Amino acid sequence: MQERAGVRAQIEPIGRRIIRDHMPAQHRELFAKLPTLLVGSLDAQRRPWASMLAGRPGFVSSPDQRTLRIEALPRAGDPLAATLAVGAPLGLLGLEPATRRRNRMNGSVLALDAAGFSVGVEQSFGNCPQYIQARTPQWQREPGEPAPPIRALGGTLDWPAQALVRRADTLFIASAAPQAGAAGGAHGVDVSHRGGRPGFVGLRHDGWGRSVLTLPDFRGNNLFNTLGNIVAHAQAGVLFFDPQTGDVLQLTGTAEVLWDGAELAAFAGAQRLVRITVDEAFWSPAALPLRWSEPEPAAQLQGTGVWAQ
Repeated sequence: MQERAGVRAQIEPIGRRIIRDHMPAQHRELFAKLPTLLVGSLDAQRRPWASMLAGRPGFVSSPDQRTLRIEALPRAGDPLAATLAVGAPLGLLGLEPATRRRNRMNGSVLALDAAGFSVGVEQSFGNCPQYIQARTPQWQREPGEPAPPIRALGGTLDWPAQALVRRADTLFIASAAPQAGAAGGAHGVDVSHRGGRPGFVGLRHDGWGRSVLTLPDFRGNNLFNTLGNIVAHAQAGVLFFDPQTGDVLQLTGTAEVLWDGAELAAFAGAQRLVRITVDEAFWSPAALPLRWSEPEPAAQLQGTGVWAQ
């Protein structure tokens, strides 16, 4: 990806410097403040999924610079629940929307018990605040209190799920290297944030009725953690959430990067497109115990567009 974009000579030495095998103090401090944690995982078919865990601040802690402890577990029916095991590769994203701070930590599960799990650091790095809508969370109920059951959608999103996609201004995307989980930690799972104006995700259906999402790729740090994974392992998982209701949509599917074409040319601000054909999806009504304030849009969105849907 870096070679095709013409940035490898510039970015490779930067990547080697900023991607660490430990968490600096400011990353550990941020994780400990958060009420949510994004988790990327791989299922038995090696398909990436993105999940969101919630807990009172402090539910994520760092006993040392190479370990995160998460005092929470996924709900029954969440794809993460079926794959969380010692040795499993995970991508973690800590994001504080109110301040637009975000850090990523990719690693493997070191321990798992009835209260939570621990992850050992393999890759730790920060991200810039671009495209993040500033929001403040408020608790609606205690973490762990019952929520309506998760519902399987297959490869075709129903009307509530489609409506959420079409009004979303934020999503989280999970991806993986082909050898994710192999010994040595050189290949792993990643989960990342994407933001845009409401309607920035395109949605249509193919000839078999499967839902197809199109995501614009805006100017970023040129590391291409997500898109590089997709080129090498053509699968991706996406999570949408509704800040007003706590509804969550999780999906996984076949992914590809589009470098040119009329569709790309018509979308303001997009440098590339990512197209995901949904293989499987889950709808979780009121899954999150938090609600968020109305957004303060990111300044970068002034130069971006939306899909005509």
